[in-house]
Amino acid sequence: MSWTQWFIFLLVIQIIHGLGTWKLYIKAGRKAWEAFVPIYNAVILLKIISRPWWWVILMFLPIVNLIMIPAVWVETARAFGKDTKIDALLCIVTLGFYLYYLNYATDVNYIENRKLTPKTSAGEWITSILFAIVAATIVHTYFFQPFVIPSSSLEKSLLVGDFLIVSKLHYGPRVPMTTVGAPMVHDTIPKLNTKSYLFDDNFEDRNTSWKNKLQLPYFRLPGFESIERNDIVVFNQPADTLLRMDKFDPDRNYYKPIDKKTNLVKRCVGVAGDTLEIRDGYVFINGEQNKLPPRAHIQFSYDIVFKRQLQPFRIIEILKKYDITDGLGYGTVEGSYRIPAATAEAISKLKSHPEVASITAIKTPAGVDGEIFPRDPNYKWNVDNFGPMWIPKAGATVQLHTDNIAIYKRAISEYEGHSVVTRGNQIFIDDQPATSYTFKQDYYWMMGDNRHNSIDSRYWGFVPYNHVFGKPVFIWMSIDGINEGIKNWRPRWDRIFTTVSGSGERTSYLIPFIVLVLGITFFNKWRKKKKEKES
Repeated sequence: MSWTQWFIFLLVIQIIHGLGTWKLYIKAGRKAWEAFVPIYNAVILLKIISRPWWWVILMFLPIVNLIMIPAVWVETARAFGKDTKIDALLCIVTLGFYLYYLNYATDVNYIENRKLTPKTSAGEWITSILFAIVAATIVHTYFFQPFVIPSSSLEKSLLVGDFLIVSKLHYGPRVPMTTVGAPMVHDTIPKLNTKSYLFDDNFEDRNTSWKNKLQLPYFRLPGFESIERNDIVVFNQPADTLLRMDKFDPDRNYYKPIDKKTNLVKRCVGVAGDTLEIRDGYVFINGEQNKLPPRAHIQFSYDIVFKRQLQPFRIIEILKKYDITDGLGYGTVEGSYRIPAATAEAISKLKSHPEVASITAIKTPAGVDGEIFPRDPNYKWNVDNFGPMWIPKAGATVQLHTDNIAIYKRAISEYEGHSVVTRGNQIFIDDQPATSYTFKQDYYWMMGDNRHNSIDSRYWGFVPYNHVFGKPVFIWMSIDGINEGIKNWRPRWDRIFTTVSGSGERTSYLIPFIVLVLGITFFNKWRKKKKEKES
């Protein structure tokens, strides 16, 4: 839905509200017209039901309002003497239209100084739980969100089993586009295996299948930091609509709202306006090799030949000695053992091991087609040799021709909403001949440090700014063996309560945190005892 459609929709809602409550406003000593004025009618209603004015803000926050608006319906009925469980249920199941019954068919009286607290302990529990959910949803949606590292694409920087706190504030909180959904649940409700949001099963029309389901246009609140080169970024995967992430298929079979696409975490190696190139696995930006921060470690695949046949457990034992841990047990390839991921430093040390005969780096030569982005025969690019290619920038114009349209077609069509067609040597955008295009938003190039074990921008291209939702700032828990069953879980104590970014050795703040919590706890107990003695 566009902003105009939303304005009309909200205007209709205000009329429905006014028609269903104007008599109740009068009985509460207000004017009938006050029930029809947008926003103002909500402020007045909160005065009538003796609730704080800031509830208005909660009533307009997407997802949060799914809890707050029904709560206001129930409170309105209670303000006019209808405070039984049946009344509350009727308010909810009729989507608030129970107030029409109170407004027109009953002779209710306004209770001015009613008791606000629930009559039963069960009611108190329900109220506490609802407002705890509201508070958690606000924090989760607009401030900080937990995230767990599921794969080894950023191995050595972030490990599988790292539990992160992702800040929405750094790049600016993105207002949820999906307005009807379960709080704090992403794509699917656990155990129920059903979508967590209002969803259209019609996949045939990719432009309207989900957009008509009360979707808000993209909007982001101001942040205090821009995405910088080499930042680790959490974003919604642009190609989440693909049948397989590593097999591009332009015929989409599945469409999701942007904010419901799969969450990924990668390193931003190229920002808007950069010219990016990959040479032998290393990223070059504007002709110069990209320098990663101290905690980042690039890894490549290697084939290792041992001087004699070794048992698998012995090979793994040797590799772990040199901090080669990702993908062990991968297997042999024509007599050699394939190491999916290792740093150059680790390989340099491993070469001196008495059991090692030789080590060969596995890289694809330049000019060999790797069947990756942009999936065009004119570009024989692969994961190790790619580009050069310009990354689109908001407000910047690119000259289009049949040689480069394959690079920018997906951005112009999928992310900027235009129809792009090539007919012979001519390019048409929205059925008009085009020789250039000015981009509406910034784009980024996201990659994993684990170069040969990361499905990233090399496979599905640019990441639009509207897909970005946060910056990982803190590791609050880290568990080794998290995918091996709870019996095999081992806390990584040196990573718990550490920062994601930073220079030098990683420092854990777990002990200071525990000391702080204990200090606050004992101080509160001491202060409570002191007040009891004074009274």
